Order: sequence, then C-alpha cells, then structure tokens
Amino acid sequence: MTTSTTPRTGNSYAGTLALTALTPIVWGSTYAITTEFLPPDRPLFTALMRALPAGLALLAITRVLPRGIWIGRAAALGILNIGAFFPLLFLAAYRLPGGVAGVLGAVAPMFALGFATVFLAEKPNGRKVLAGLIGVFGVALVVLKANAQLDTLGVIAGLAGAAFMAAGTVLTQRWGRPEGVGPLALTGWQLTAGGLFILPLAALIEGAPPALDGRAIGGYLYLAVVGTAVAYWLWVRGISKVPATSVAFLGLLSPVSAAVIGWIALGQALGPLQMAGLVIALGGTLYGQLAGRPKAVPVVAAPVEPVLVPAR
Repeated sequence: MTTSTTPRTGNSYAGTLALTALTPIVWGSTYAITTEFLPPDRPLFTALMRALPAGLALLAITRVLPRGIWIGRAAALGILNIGAFFPLLFLAAYRLPGGVAGVLGAVAPMFALGFATVFLAEKPNGRKVLAGLIGVFGVALVVLKANAQLDTLGVIAGLAGAAFMAAGTVLTQRWGRPEGVGPLALTGWQLTAGGLFILPLAALIEGAPPALDGRAIGGYLYLAVVGTAVAYWLWVRGISKVPATSVAFLGLLSPVSAAVIGWIALGQALGPLQMAGLVIALGGTLYGQLAGRPKAVPVVAAPVEPVLVPAR
C-alpha cells in the first residue's frame, strides 16, 4: 500500500509552507560554501559528498529499506532529484557566468506545471504561469549581468537540471510513500540512490578524491547534514502536505537567498536593480502560493437526531 500525499488544508498549511521554504533558503548558501570552503573544480565529488554520506546516515537512522515496486521508484526519484540534478546543477554553474544558471533554475516551476498536467492531471493554472514568469524575471534582475555570455552546453545542463528536479518533485507527490514509511526514510532512499548513481561518474571523470583540510571537511559536513539531509527531508515532507507545483515555486527563494548571503557574507554588491529583482522574485513566490493554495472546504454539521426518552 501507499500513503497518500493529498495536500492538506487548514491552519497547518502556512506552517508547512514556511518549513518547506527553509530548504531553498538553505540551498542558497551552497554557492558561498562551495567557493569559500571547498576544493575548486570538483563538481562531481562535491555532489557525491553531499548525497551519499547523508543518505547512508538516514538509512542507518531509519533502518527501513525499499521493497517491491518501491525499489524502482526510490531509484528513479533518487536519480531525478539527486543523481542527475546535482551534476547538471554544478555543470551549469561552472559553464555559465553571471548567474545565468540561477535564472535557468528558476524555470523549474514552469516545468513543474507541465509535469503536473501529465502526472497529476492538474489543469494548467494561468495565475501560476504568470507567477512563474514574474519569478523568473525577478531572479534575472538579481543575478544577470549585461556582459553575461551563454554557453550552449551550460544552458542545456541548466534547463535539464531544472526539468529533472521538477519531474522528481511532481512524481514524489504522485507516488506518495509506502504504508508506514515516513519522509525521513524516503529522503534516505533518494539520497543513497542518487549518491550511488554519482559515485562511478565521479571516479571515472574526476579520478581520485582531492586532499581535504579542516576547512573543506567543515564545508562538506555542512552541505551533507544541513544542506542535504535536513533540507531534503523538509522538502519531501512538504511535498506530502502541499501541492507539488506550490512547492516548486519555493525554489525561487534559492537564488534570492544566494544573492543576500553573497551581499552579507562575501561583500558582493546589490544595487537598486538587484533589490527590485529581489522584491519581484519574492512577489512571484508569494503569488505562486496564493494561486495554488487549496480552498478550505466548509464543514457542515450533521443534523442532530432527536432522542426519544420514554415517559416515566
């Protein structure tokens, strides 16, 4: 049996959105951690260190393994959300200057709308399409530079990564979870499957692991524990309670978070145009939630049957 992941309504909806939004906000710190703490030019090794240790740790904690049809589903979700997404994300970041990769990643909500039509039979929502366009425009103002040059392979990688992540998000909601399996175990399955997918690629393409100092070890620990294990658990948990397309719109917060962290921690400039872009991107994120929030169904009290008391 499979545990349903039908989105809930009620007072917990906003709280669930807020917790889920922490994931892309944390993901926004990845750029600063990568540039300031980790060895350069090792995208596959970094992706591997983010995914596999976190996945194995969650498997050890939950002590639950996929069975039956869920072996294939866990592998598919792991490849979509982790194994393919991580390498494509880093490839785009290395080949696309000026934040172009961030703009391509912001297209993920648009892909999610399309996949939701196919896999969840959700009709396209004009307001959500508008919200997605607003979000992409806002992110572009934040991260794009006038002299940014496009690299064909980088653009393909960025768009493919956004599509894989969007498909994984939608399929996570479609398939739900096996009966009795919580989001922590499902997260562990995906991270482990994705990490095992990346492992041979990292070995073949990048060779032996680089030498690590204390600074790099600390960076990898942060990415594995906070940026991956905790963040993806909150993401998977959110997908079980909130429409997948609404969750996808929260991804717009990642480049916004990266820009703010770069401004505060790395001294990167944010001019009036970038500030306006931040506001527009946040507006697109908020509008995406308002356009997709399920309407509360009024509860009608059942009629009270008269109780006949025998006469005394």
